[in-house]
Amino acid sequence: MSAVPILRIENVTKDFQIKRSALSGENLTLRAVNDVSLDVYPGETLGVVGESGCGKSTLGRTILQLTRPTQGRILFDGNDITRLSRKQLKAIRQDIQIIFQDPYSSLNPRMKVRDIIAEPLENFSSDRSAITRRVHEVMEIVKLPVAYADRYPHEFSGGQRQRIGIARAIAIRPRLIVCDEAVSALDVSVQAQILNLLKEIQRETQVALLFISHNLGVVRYLSHRVAVMYLGRVVELASEQALFENPKHPYTSALLSAIPEADYSRRGTRKYLSGDIPSPIDPPPGCPFHQRCEKVQDVCRVETPVLDALAPEHWAACHFPNVSDKGIRDGA
Repeated sequence: MSAVPILRIENVTKDFQIKRSALSGENLTLRAVNDVSLDVYPGETLGVVGESGCGKSTLGRTILQLTRPTQGRILFDGNDITRLSRKQLKAIRQDIQIIFQDPYSSLNPRMKVRDIIAEPLENFSSDRSAITRRVHEVMEIVKLPVAYADRYPHEFSGGQRQRIGIARAIAIRPRLIVCDEAVSALDVSVQAQILNLLKEIQRETQVALLFISHNLGVVRYLSHRVAVMYLGRVVELASEQALFENPKHPYTSALLSAIPEADYSRRGTRKYLSGDIPSPIDPPPGCPFHQRCEKVQDVCRVETPVLDALAPEHWAACHFPNVSDKGIRDGA
């Protein structure tokens, strides 16, 4: 793996202004992403995981510049893409692509498969024969018969539609793909096929993947490193093995203990999260997790912990991190 990141996210914050009511006209600030810094390396899969509403999808869309950050920088290949014009961003689109969550609504129902896959290619080339060859090539890569090129999306299953979405994403040979809950709408058996396909594509092309998901089992299977998000912040970052075998943050421990375990001998005491995620419009002071944390102390209510290195290549934002965990079932 390269020592130089292809993507560097530096202190990125994303706010949205929301009207309290149409009559008052008063605006409220929703902080969806809060001071996030991450690196993604060529050939690496960085998993981003957390409950619904934690800001992970907003982070992905901000990286793609589908929405601009309120603060911070996003460096792609060393260049700050947050300062580029729409015209300048067009060139970057060739290197950064996205696979959407819903394989049903993300494909134009009025376009044939060949046109869906060819569309991004046509933005950068006018050579029709080369475009046709590439369409057929990527259909073979995602294991769709070339004979299906003249069919419409409604003629395919969910898994096949997601293969079309993957083919579209890889057609222009990107260097980074943001996978936004790319398998969450699929059956478990189909999920496995798509995950294996993504692994195979990465092995062959060394494309970097930012894999956003709420499913820890899926994240563990695909990711080299994992970032855990809570209320817009990264609260833990580690290698896949370190995070799953020795979680440092109480929130991570609770998420891991909820993973279904078929082997009864490995089951331990489950940790249940009480309450809901606080509103990002009115976040609590101090540690964002303190209202649901079993380890909460007075300092947690007033002081926000920083993301500190607690072990080699393992960071957590917690005043009282787990120090004795030996596995995801052991309790903290």
